[in-house]
Amino acid sequence: MKALEDRTYPAWLREVRTALSINSQVILYGNVRDIFLLPGIAGLEPCDLRTGVHRVLAAEGFPALVVADAVAGTSIMAPDSATSKDAATAVKRDQSTAPAPSRDKGPDLGALADLLERSATAQRRSAVLVDYASRLVLDPARLEPAEHLFFARCDRLSRTAYPQPAPDDPRPFYNPVIWVVDNERDLPLWLTAGNEDIRKIAVPLPDFGARQTAAEWLAGVLTGYADAPDADRRDLHKRLAEQTQGMTLRSMMAIARLAKRMNTQLSDIDEAVRCYRVGVYDNPWRESHLRKRLEGATDVIGSRVRGQREAIQRSVDILVRAVLGLSGAHAGAHASRPRGVLFFAGPTGVGKTQLAKELTQQVFGDEKAYTRFDMSEFSAEHAADRLIGAPPGYVGFDAGGELTNAVRQRPFSLLLFDEVEKAHPRILDKFLQILDDGRLTDASGSTVYFSETVLVFTSNLGVSAEEYAMRDAADATGAPMLRQELEQRVRGAVEHHFVSVLNRPELLNRLGDNIVVFNFIDQPTAEEIFAVLLDHVTERLWKEHQIELTIAATVRDDLLAGATRNLNFGGRGIGSFIESALVNPLARALFARENLRGERIHVAWLDRTDGVYRVGLA
Repeated sequence: MKALEDRTYPAWLREVRTALSINSQVILYGNVRDIFLLPGIAGLEPCDLRTGVHRVLAAEGFPALVVADAVAGTSIMAPDSATSKDAATAVKRDQSTAPAPSRDKGPDLGALADLLERSATAQRRSAVLVDYASRLVLDPARLEPAEHLFFARCDRLSRTAYPQPAPDDPRPFYNPVIWVVDNERDLPLWLTAGNEDIRKIAVPLPDFGARQTAAEWLAGVLTGYADAPDADRRDLHKRLAEQTQGMTLRSMMAIARLAKRMNTQLSDIDEAVRCYRVGVYDNPWRESHLRKRLEGATDVIGSRVRGQREAIQRSVDILVRAVLGLSGAHAGAHASRPRGVLFFAGPTGVGKTQLAKELTQQVFGDEKAYTRFDMSEFSAEHAADRLIGAPPGYVGFDAGGELTNAVRQRPFSLLLFDEVEKAHPRILDKFLQILDDGRLTDASGSTVYFSETVLVFTSNLGVSAEEYAMRDAADATGAPMLRQELEQRVRGAVEHHFVSVLNRPELLNRLGDNIVVFNFIDQPTAEEIFAVLLDHVTERLWKEHQIELTIAATVRDDLLAGATRNLNFGGRGIGSFIESALVNPLARALFARENLRGERIHVAWLDRTDGVYRVGLA
């Protein structure tokens, strides 16, 4: 008994021991398929759940454990001593009619009920572990008559069984029935609800202490561990335990095997963890060409996104931090956080989405290598199912979630969440786990890791009619609106929205200082944007039809004046005006002609009659 008082035994196993005298049946659920490190003769030994339960029972005088596997049939687990083997032989003789699953009909529930009743009422110590009990019936909420009768017999047995002493042990113990299920709801609710004779015990994921113990046990197989200084060994144990938060010990063992196979150095153990998560050993974040691109990224992006120098520099700084692996470095233990998080806030049409595309181009070499989610489509609470997948039993369950599928398919990517303030507050809760732990569990129970992604949120918070009025007043007086004042107002509005409106201060706290405020489009910037968009029109005409387009200076001046008359809609407003005032009438005029390929077209004049623009071509 002294061994079981050792704290190296998990708490759930110690609770099973306690339940022997107060509960006739025990339900183990949760992380039941994991490996557990238990004390053995030569130190810690890896054991499965069956072995752990068997050790507890053996220490309490149970000669054997009958395992009724719903898939593979019945077997006996007995200790090594000769006396215990004799007792186990007697148990095996008593259970000679134990059920075996049928290939066509599955387990014989009637024979299994007989086995449980014989064990629970036996005069000697006896215990049955029903493994894979989640596979006994198809649907615990819609039982067939035979299934209902089986669980009814189990219910009655739980209430009629009593603890009793054994011939050689005066302590009164139950002969327990131990159910092992994936989820506590895999058994009928009426079996356990209000039944004090049945104890439900959760088998949790390993905590930090258990993971650190496992790291010490596993580290010996890693390359260079035997020759490493003690300080490096301790650091390895800590880092491996920190980076495997939310993982099972089975996963840690797989990571150690992977690190051994790849000859991973101790200092690079995080690479083995990352490879286990995303399934790709190559790390694009460490490529030399990425560093070279980011060296001049501010100037390159600034030539395409005009008037947002501060926002661009701030965004590039966060990407540089991501490349160096320093995201979340101040928190120490959160190495699994997303590579980068950006919250773009500011007026509409000033380049927030375009900057996200340019960042994608710089990191991944293709501006289309991002996944965009229009959060206005997630204004209803039930729309969360689109992100992580519909729950079991609902339409579309097999399809998975749009967000989890996207990250699973492209673990190295940029995720753009446009107009995030329009999403339902309950949907925003999904981002808490992503921002803090870098992972999310979909509806099927699979974990998706975001540790190699960049998350970009965009929002128009903080830019209301009042801010536009201030900008217009500043333009009228010739004194530009101060950047500091705009940033202060936008940040204040974002904080008010998350704290007071949504009541989600924890989400704002996880965004931290990654809020990037965009400027209004001023007149010089508007003229630059106008020139860029006009060049796009001429380039498209040449690419599609080999038509060389020139525009008269007076027409260009008229277009510029109209496009920049109202800058409240930013660059999109400029583009919309060019489309309606130039592209539409130009397309109409060219459509009326034939065989224009290779010609030179000159827009000589621009006119608007009855609200319709017309151009004169020469």
